[in-house]
Amino acid sequence: MIRLRFIHLLLLIPFCSVFAQENTLSKEDAIALALKNNFGVIIAKNNLKIADNNKNILNSGYLPSLTGNAGGSFDQSNQEATFQDGSVRAIDGAETTRYNASLNLNYTLFDGLGRWYDYKRLKEEYGLSELETRETIETTMIQLYTVYFEVARLTENIKVLEDTFSNTQKRLQRSEYSFEYGQTNKLDVLNAQVDLVNDSINLMNTRQTFRNTKRDLNLLLNRDLASSFEVDTVIAFVNPISLEEFLDKGIANNVSVLQTEKNIKINDYAYKSSKSVFLPTVGLTGSYGWNEGNFPATNFLASSVSTGISAGLNLTWNLFDGGNGITQIKNAKIVLDNQETIKEQIEQQVLRDVQNAKENYLNRLQVFSLQEQNVVTNQNNFERSNEQFQLGSITSIEFRQAQINLLNAQTNKNLAKYDAKLAELQLLQLTGQLLNIEL
Repeated sequence: MIRLRFIHLLLLIPFCSVFAQENTLSKEDAIALALKNNFGVIIAKNNLKIADNNKNILNSGYLPSLTGNAGGSFDQSNQEATFQDGSVRAIDGAETTRYNASLNLNYTLFDGLGRWYDYKRLKEEYGLSELETRETIETTMIQLYTVYFEVARLTENIKVLEDTFSNTQKRLQRSEYSFEYGQTNKLDVLNAQVDLVNDSINLMNTRQTFRNTKRDLNLLLNRDLASSFEVDTVIAFVNPISLEEFLDKGIANNVSVLQTEKNIKINDYAYKSSKSVFLPTVGLTGSYGWNEGNFPATNFLASSVSTGISAGLNLTWNLFDGGNGITQIKNAKIVLDNQETIKEQIEQQVLRDVQNAKENYLNRLQVFSLQEQNVVTNQNNFERSNEQFQLGSITSIEFRQAQINLLNAQTNKNLAKYDAKLAELQLLQLTGQLLNIEL
């Protein structure tokens, strides 16, 4: 008897320490923390910044290039010079110095529209990065909800197991009193003790799983693993009318389909850009330069300084490059055709996935409804069994069976509730509405 009471105290102490004065972590707060702190989301947002940099005008090829050059040289040599009049002049260690500086401007006026399509391609690649970031956020939210609802389910299960443990403890006390007064045999006491130990083990294991799952949630939120919190166990399902509207637009809003459409545009621009090989390139050049030289006596000039500007226009037309350009154009067209085929494939897959997810969701809703009814039935059965057990009309084994039936019905209902909600969220993700609704 003392040992069983010790087990009861051992079970209560950790539970009190876990739940005492904990703040409630709402679903909205969990989402906000995940969007701010989750490692995968952070990386996706950084990749989006890279794509934003790439589509900038500074990466377009439309701006000119300006370079500065400067140099100097020193030459010392023995020189012998013979002039036209036959005189000869020899100098040992003749020194020559030269200095120069210039600014050079290069600007491509026309390159066969290659950079125009490349610039548009970069903008579409930014749009693709946005969709990839959205996909990462959606995947993270599904992971978050899966763990969050598991914490909620275990929270409710712990309450059910605590009630079961309490009922078994009361049953053990009644059995012990009855045995002391000779109203029952020792077998009822032993059965109650065995059941109490089993209930204790189930409760301890569930609490341990509960603590592990809370750490999993803290990891997803990228915060202190020891952070303590409670979760919201209230579930609200999306209005069926709104859900039907989402399903009607499921293909158009699905992130995978939208990504294939972006890839088609990207490859279309790449294909058009490759055709620029057939057209000439027109460029503008300009420079401003300064040159200075100092020469020995053997030179006609003692020194010279020159400054000036120059400008030019050039045209380059690659009339034949050995067939490389034609090959690239053909390959770019094949890649574009492949993207069209991939889009058709993904659309068919999404249609299938949406239909499967819809039926799965409706099935789980029905299961949840049946489990709710099953809890009511088993609750009534348990209450009547409890009354009859106290009157001695049924055995402890029959009472225990009613207790187990109620326990299973309640835990199955909890599982069915969160399974149905997760199925709904997966359906919303497929229809592209996961980020547009309030849960």
